Amino acid sequence: MPGPKLPHFQSDLALPKAVDAVVIGGGIIGAATALELAERGHSVLLCEKGQIAAEQSSRNWGWVRMSCRDPREIPLMAEALRLWEGLAERTGKETGFTRSGILYTAETAMREAQLERWLRNLDNWGQNARMIRSDQIEQLMPGHQTKTRSALLTPIDGRAEPQLATHAIATAAQAAGAKVMTECAVRSVETAAGRISGVMTERGRVACSTVVVAGGAWSRLFLGNAGINLPQLKVLNSVLRTSPVQGGPETAIRAANLGLRKRADGGYTVADAHENIVDIVPDSFRLGWKFLPSYRQEWRALQFRLSDRWREEAAQARHWQPNQTTPFELCRVLDPAPSQKALKSGWSTAQKAFPVLQGADVVQSWGGLIDVTPDAIPVISQADGLPGLFVATGFSGHGFGIGPAAGKLAADLVTGDAPVVDPYAFRLSRFTDGSRYGPQTGY
Repeated sequence: MPGPKLPHFQSDLALPKAVDAVVIGGGIIGAATALELAERGHSVLLCEKGQIAAEQSSRNWGWVRMSCRDPREIPLMAEALRLWEGLAERTGKETGFTRSGILYTAETAMREAQLERWLRNLDNWGQNARMIRSDQIEQLMPGHQTKTRSALLTPIDGRAEPQLATHAIATAAQAAGAKVMTECAVRSVETAAGRISGVMTERGRVACSTVVVAGGAWSRLFLGNAGINLPQLKVLNSVLRTSPVQGGPETAIRAANLGLRKRADGGYTVADAHENIVDIVPDSFRLGWKFLPSYRQEWRALQFRLSDRWREEAAQARHWQPNQTTPFELCRVLDPAPSQKALKSGWSTAQKAFPVLQGADVVQSWGGLIDVTPDAIPVISQADGLPGLFVATGFSGHGFGIGPAAGKLAADLVTGDAPVVDPYAFRLSRFTDGSRYGPQTGY
């Protein structure tokens, strides 16, 4: 089942013998980190086991949002929005970014109160975010047929094209001097005198003093082989796209069980915002207690199931030697089947809410596996106990929009530059240092 169509990316062919930093993972986080490091004059190798942005970085909704984030992410997201504004000029390629605004609708008084409380998180950010009602909602959601009490509008937010943005960033990293190699899995890290000294890829060894693991849903497996325990599970989200249609909303919309955004091609990306599937796998039992706070908070939006993923992950090697074929070479692209139930539900809801969509066709659908941490915010951190190893992963479905700033923060940690935001909330050690952790809704 093919995922979204991606632009052709011209991989570098020759593996360098040595670089300052190796970035593992060709999604938006890895590409943004590589671009930042290369622009600062560091020699960089970005290794992707499959193709650039072939997994979640091209399969997400394409939202670039400040709205309704965990409050701990807001400073980093403010920087991301600033970077998105100039990203097309910086990379020389189209990203599809536009400040279309995002609406979170409230169908009940309880939801309205939640959104009003969340809005206070932006009090000191100078945003024109506000609650709107009736005639203003109609202007932003023309032809909308679902009863809506009010909505949170964040005009500064926007949308971009997942199939274009990471490609643009990775291409710019190449232009800045980074080597970017696809179909080149990193098998393991090497150490000398207690710190990173290189990596072994499927094509050979590369000496380096720094490694950044930005492997998305694969990060836990890779880090586990290096002796680093990252608590991370996967959640399946299902998405469809439509043919172009006239007269639909320009503003992206999140309703009770609908996620909708206009695409650059005139169609819409549609998802059931309420259905997220959690496959029961061996790690579900290894990590279940760490995820209990998330499960308690989000249980209405999670559906647990036993599927073939149990067999697939149970059969995966968890430890290997540098000369052995790894799981990353056996599965170049995670391409899960979407939930047909979620697709039908999301499409039916979208057509009822916006009758103009009844004239559109569903032209493609796909599934994506989101990398999730116990507190639903990312790890952007040095790995304690192994100098030179850094982690930028676990973005929990929020990674696309925040990606450019996450890459900047990761690069700051690598280079020792003043971090763009305080990285304390994103430290890996929060899961082991006795801190209380869990999702924060902001309301």
